[in-house]
Amino acid sequence: MKHFVSLLNDSVKENWAFPAVTNYGGVTYTYGQMAEQMAKYHILFAEAGIKKGDKVALYARNSAEWVIAYFATLTYEAVSVPFLPDFIPGAVAELGAFSECKLLIADDIAFNSLEPEDRYIKQLESTPGFAGIINVKDISIFLATKKELATAHDTMEEHFAKLYPNGLSADLVNYYPEERDMEAVVEISFTSGTTSATSKGVVLPARSLSVNLDFARREIPATQGGHIFAILPMAHMFGQTFDVLFPLAGGCHVYIMPGKPTPARLLEGLAKVKPFMFLTVPLVIEKIFKSKVFPATHAFPANMLLKVPGLDKIVLNKIKKSLLTAFGNGFTTGLILGGAALNREVEDLLKRMNFPYVVGYGMTECGPLISYCDKSEFVKYSCGKKADPLELRIDSANPTKILGEIQVKGDAVMLGYYKNEDATAATFTKDGWLKTGDMGVVDSKGNVFIKGRCKNMILTGNGQNIYPEEIEDKINNLPYVMESLVVGRKNAIVALVVADYEAGKKAGLDSQALDKLVNSSVLALNAELPAYSKISCTEFLSEPFEKTPKQSIKRYLYS
Repeated sequence: MKHFVSLLNDSVKENWAFPAVTNYGGVTYTYGQMAEQMAKYHILFAEAGIKKGDKVALYARNSAEWVIAYFATLTYEAVSVPFLPDFIPGAVAELGAFSECKLLIADDIAFNSLEPEDRYIKQLESTPGFAGIINVKDISIFLATKKELATAHDTMEEHFAKLYPNGLSADLVNYYPEERDMEAVVEISFTSGTTSATSKGVVLPARSLSVNLDFARREIPATQGGHIFAILPMAHMFGQTFDVLFPLAGGCHVYIMPGKPTPARLLEGLAKVKPFMFLTVPLVIEKIFKSKVFPATHAFPANMLLKVPGLDKIVLNKIKKSLLTAFGNGFTTGLILGGAALNREVEDLLKRMNFPYVVGYGMTECGPLISYCDKSEFVKYSCGKKADPLELRIDSANPTKILGEIQVKGDAVMLGYYKNEDATAATFTKDGWLKTGDMGVVDSKGNVFIKGRCKNMILTGNGQNIYPEEIEDKINNLPYVMESLVVGRKNAIVALVVADYEAGKKAGLDSQALDKLVNSSVLALNAELPAYSKISCTEFLSEPFEKTPKQSIKRYLYS
């Protein structure tokens, strides 16, 4: 297994003149141009006093410039701390300070919310050694807490010219001057939460990213110049590893879609880019099927023909051909889905038409892959087989028939949670296996089937993890709320509330007025929550929640 930085190093040198990353509909950077931008980041880092092992936060939407900033951080041997763009700026400031970041690289989602004099900036500035904030789009300075950062930026081009008087060339690139420690921390990924008290920062060593990259290079055919169409959040490990690290370590060309991928925009982009594989969450494919496929298959005469042996193949082949055309007719690997369960009606149709697809399984704590297999071996409703060289077990007396928690160990597994020994200890068994929090079984051939969750975590349709206790804590602090429970329903977050009608009556509010007031207060909390965990609606219960002897709510009774 090679260190992932050595693979990036070789790829940049070997593919110097080839396109590397493109903002779909906008600018393209070759591998050489990407290296030039990375070199300028390195100059700023060095002059601002950023050292090996220091943390650099990245808070921006998907873009070619995001990729460059991310690679610049990793190749400098700093620790990348990427934040999802859905995180609110206040959470980023708090978590950036909590993780002791020395620099923040951001785009206008931060600049439109952060003012030099506000408390969020002050919180970051109070972090020892914090140098400032860099604009990811052009490497300009938004805020220089340390004067060295501003000076470095002013002299960056001059400094670059002195270092590379004849320009930067492939033979001068050396991101891997000596053997690196596979146990060294390379990334801290905050999986959820809105404050340092509730978020868990997954600490990933170099071996985690390296083993994921090694597995992908062995299992997924990719050729120099092959196209990728990236829509997954790059701050999330699924997109980061397989839409960024994997293709660019192999000389591929990554097209990055800006904004949210509506079915129409997505299909337009896929048709133009013609990717050899397409990574996404099930919700995206389900939307395409609901808008483009099911209206046809549910209507006459297709709905009748699909029930007739022989004739059904004609209809299925026509649908398959239409879908492959919609995806650009470039598939060699096909669809790779992850992050949530796939709708069974969609999967049944995909399997019937022999469409090239696979559902994988992973978690941030494994950087991320746990299971996957080639489309030729994929078994419907499974999520593939354990990824080599991970070990996987089911915590049950009979793993093939009796549900148990899925547990793993191996080089892909994290070091632990940042500054959270209790959470780290609780996540590992006494004999060193990582507890995934998912319930499943494994068949006799090693196919993994996830049947449910054994934690309270809500997994949204687009693959985001939501911890309901964090939201409930905010709701329970609202006036006239006695207790609450947050549940996920059909890709929506619903707040179940027991209101204090007695207190409302004393305040001159009838039940209808109280419900309206509480509902308004609950929905107002959305301003404090990431986009993927916003509350859709409030439902009121007339009786208190049923509880265990320990006074914990029996969550399984409510959905």
